[in-house]
Amino acid sequence: MHTPFGSTALRRALLLGALASATLLAGCYVVPVQPQPSIYPPPQALPAVPVAATYGARLYPLNDTAAQTGMLQATVTDNLNGRGTFSLNFGNELMQGEATRVADNYPGYGRVHQQVYGQSPRPVSGFRKGIANAAGARGAYVNCEYALNAQSTGTGACIFSNGAKYQLHFGS
Repeated sequence: MHTPFGSTALRRALLLGALASATLLAGCYVVPVQPQPSIYPPPQALPAVPVAATYGARLYPLNDTAAQTGMLQATVTDNLNGRGTFSLNFGNELMQGEATRVADNYPGYGRVHQQVYGQSPRPVSGFRKGIANAAGARGAYVNCEYALNAQSTGTGACIFSNGAKYQLHFGS
């Protein structure tokens, strides 16, 4: 019988060689020397985005003009950058404006306090100070000064265009 590989002995040798190679390669595996970087970045947590904080404010009457309107509710929205919005209803007029923190040497700070409380000194050392102003569409306006005694609470004074004087309390 004639075989394409020649003799039977040659066929056996080739078969044994193939089996030996397969046996040797079956126990091998490839280990990379240096790991390759992934094409995908590792997952990372996104930084928290600051969210504006909203505080309720109460204005309590300090003179007869203010007593005619009574206690008022206002809203202060702190944009967490030293500025925010200030809004309230005064005599059925929506007043809107802004609140801003000011430096200790801000010109004119203390004027509203003096108009509302008189010449008595106001202890604001160590507190963060600010001003808040709002105006309505029919011409009424309010000017306020405040001092923060904590992150979200404070007191102050407000005077309205009609002469109404209020004490301001805000925060929780």
